[in-house]
Amino acid sequence: MTFHAPLIIDIAGTRLTQVDRQRLKHPLVGGLILFARNWQDRAQLTALCRDIKKVRADLLICVDHEGGRVQRFKTDGFTHLPPMRALGEMWMAAPSAKKHAGPLDATNAATACGYVLGAELRACGVDLSFTPVLDLDYGESSVIGDRSFGRDPRVVSLLAKSLMHGLLQSGMANCGKHFPGHGFVKADSHIAIPVDKRSLKAILADDAAPYRWLNTVTRSVMPAHVIYPKVDARPAGFSSTWLNGILRGQLGFGGAIFSDDLSMAGARVIDGQPVSFTQAAVVALGAGCDMVLLCNQSTANSEGGGSAVDELIAGLTEAQLKGQWQTSDASEARRQALLPQTPALEWDALMVQGAYMQALDWIA
Repeated sequence: MTFHAPLIIDIAGTRLTQVDRQRLKHPLVGGLILFARNWQDRAQLTALCRDIKKVRADLLICVDHEGGRVQRFKTDGFTHLPPMRALGEMWMAAPSAKKHAGPLDATNAATACGYVLGAELRACGVDLSFTPVLDLDYGESSVIGDRSFGRDPRVVSLLAKSLMHGLLQSGMANCGKHFPGHGFVKADSHIAIPVDKRSLKAILADDAAPYRWLNTVTRSVMPAHVIYPKVDARPAGFSSTWLNGILRGQLGFGGAIFSDDLSMAGARVIDGQPVSFTQAAVVALGAGCDMVLLCNQSTANSEGGGSAVDELIAGLTEAQLKGQWQTSDASEARRQALLPQTPALEWDALMVQGAYMQALDWIA
C-alpha cells in the first residue's frame, strides 16, 4: 500500500500529551500546525518541536507566521515583522529622507523579512510557515487587508518572490495563499462562505496571475474557501477544476497543495449540503489537495470537545478502506519535499550571524 500522510492536525497545549503522541504516530498524520496557545517562550517551543520530531522525524511542523497581525510568536526575542502592506508601501514611496524607499529597497526588505522569519522559526525547530499571502488588496476584505502586499499583481509577485528568496536562504520552503484570490470578496471565510462572481478571465488576469509568474519558485499553495460560481459551484479547495485543471494544468504549478482549515465556515458546506470534517477531507483530497488541515479542534472547548481530531483520523482511515479516496506517492513526495534539507542555526549563533544582523537593519 502506498504511504501517504495527508492530515495536518493541532495540539491543545505547550507540551505533548500521551493523546497527542498517539495521534502524531498515526500513519495518516503528516504534520501539525502550531498556534499562539502552543507558545510560552523559546525554550519551551524548541523543546516541543524536539519532542514532536522524536515521535516521528518526518512530521512537518507548520505555523501561520506572516508578520503584522498574523504572527504567532512575538516575545522572547522574536522579531516583530511588519505587515506585508508595509513592503508594498515602501515600493510605492518616493526616495526621500526615509531610510528605505522605492521598488529596489522594497524587494531587498522583503528578502530580509523572509530570512529573519524563516531563520528564527527554524532555530526553534519549526519547518514551515504558511506564507506569503498572494491575495490582492482591493480594500474590501478585512480578513486579508494589510496581510497583502498591495493591489497590483506585478508588485505582489515581485515582493512575494523576494520574500521567498529570504525563506530559501534560511532553509525554509514557502506557501502561496489563498488561490486563486481571497482579496476581492468582503466576507471572511472563517465565519461565512464568500462568493466571487467574476469571470475566470478576470480572475486569471489579476488575482491568479502571481501563481503563474511564480510557478518555478512557489513550493506549496493553499486555496481559498471561496466559491467562484462562474468557474465551479464548489469552493476552490474542493474543486478539481481549480486545483488540477487551472492551478496545475493552466498555471503549471508542481508543488504541494494544502487545504485551508476544514473547520472554517467556508469549508462546512459543499454542494449546498453540510459536511463532516471527514467528508470535507475526502472531497479536498479527491479534488487535488495533497494535505488537509484541521485546526483548533484538539482543545476541550472546541466543537467536539477535543474528539474531532480522532474522528477525522478514524473517518479518513475508514474512507480509505472503502476506496473513497486514494493514497498518492506523488502527494507524499510533495509533503516530504517541504521538510528542511539543511541544518538550522541555533538561536545564539543566529543572533550574531552577519547575514541575520544585516537583514534586521532592513526591517527596522
